[in-house]
Amino acid sequence: LGHTMGAASAIEAAACALMIKHGIALPTINYEEPDPDCDLDYIPNKAREMKLDIVISNAYAFAGNTSSLVLRKFKR
Repeated sequence: LGHTMGAASAIEAAACALMIKHGIALPTINYEEPDPDCDLDYIPNKAREMKLDIVISNAYAFAGNTSSLVLRKFKR
């Protein structure tokens, strides 16, 4: 896909919405060995099925531009 410049954040937001819809958390890329001093539940190597109600997407761009988007499952 390459670097999509300004569209990268929109693509990631769409991926986050699809993760909520399908109940699948995508893996952390290049995560190989856990740090015993960092007790976080990373998702290495392959996607994991799980109930997702809220996800966060962090975007980092050129010139220090950053943003975060929090998505929550719609409840009727």
